[in-house]
Amino acid sequence: MALQCGIVGLPNVGKSTLFNCLSSAKAQAANFPFCTIEPNVGVITVPDERLARLAEIVHPGRIVPATVEIVDIAGLVKGASKGEGLGNQFLGNIRQTDAIIHVLRCFDNGNVVHVDGSVNPVRDKEIIDTELQLKDLETVESRLAKTEKLATIGGNKDAKVELGVLQAYKAALEVGKSARTVQFETKEEQQAARDLFLLTSKPVLYVCNVDEASAATGNAYVEAVREAVKDEGAEILVIAARTEADIAELESYEERQMFLEDAGLTESGCNRLVKTAYHMLGLQTFITAGEMEVKAWTYRKGWKAPQCAGVIHTDFERGFIRAEVIKYDDYLRLGSEAAVRDAGLLHVEGKEYEVQDGDIMHFRFNV
Repeated sequence: MALQCGIVGLPNVGKSTLFNCLSSAKAQAANFPFCTIEPNVGVITVPDERLARLAEIVHPGRIVPATVEIVDIAGLVKGASKGEGLGNQFLGNIRQTDAIIHVLRCFDNGNVVHVDGSVNPVRDKEIIDTELQLKDLETVESRLAKTEKLATIGGNKDAKVELGVLQAYKAALEVGKSARTVQFETKEEQQAARDLFLLTSKPVLYVCNVDEASAATGNAYVEAVREAVKDEGAEILVIAARTEADIAELESYEERQMFLEDAGLTESGCNRLVKTAYHMLGLQTFITAGEMEVKAWTYRKGWKAPQCAGVIHTDFERGFIRAEVIKYDDYLRLGSEAAVRDAGLLHVEGKEYEVQDGDIMHFRFNV
């Protein structure tokens, strides 16, 4: 399941530095706007300690973790919705992603220029919000006339649903609210909303990029951002990207842990970011465990057993018979699949079983 999170922000806020410590793909990082032009894509491992613990029991040939694609997108400036700077390219790249990681500069450094001359993360956030909202409003207005004609003159049922969705979005966007703040109750409305692919309907994670001294506690800039986004239902993560980049260059686990402890942290910001992005996309993990491999498989929260079987192979879903499920805690406690079976804790589930995060699965199928 190839899903992407796009890293966005104004020029020189630390996007490429953050991307570089997340990914083995090294984006150019420099002290001038538009350093990143073509989007850099990195495949990022989702940290999951459960895989290592299962591997200690199973002794597989390999461990295969879940992954998420992270895309470093060129910096945006005022007027992007009208094509200023690299605006059209930026907006096109964002449209292809599933979620947005919005990096905000929350540090002072006279050696790193700011495109607007001063550090103000709330202003920076509003600049990008406004540009995305203007582009979405343009999209909504261009669809309204055609949809209204189909709904009123043609009597098209789907057009009537879409018309209501478009009108709700237009009302929100015109007062400076993002599309994600508008909620729809019926499945038909929700599907019509998804089909519009609006930029501001995507889930967003605000990353406050701070100096090393503020990595564990945050600072006044971070508090200002918290206040500004408190009604958005968005998540905030505090990361010192420059420090994270230094940690990523250390070779041994022990060195990295010592560095984190010195900064007052228990886990790297990169790990926290990837985990948060994974869950922000509504993703969870089921596991297959055997001598060949221990592997994490990505699925959307709420999926039933046949849908998850289809993640492994479409034939598994098409010919689904049943799923044999072991809970992770039971496997860990009893130490083997055989012991779980003997204890009567292997569950046989049918087509209506909703897979839970961390389930260890074995699918029976026939095609």
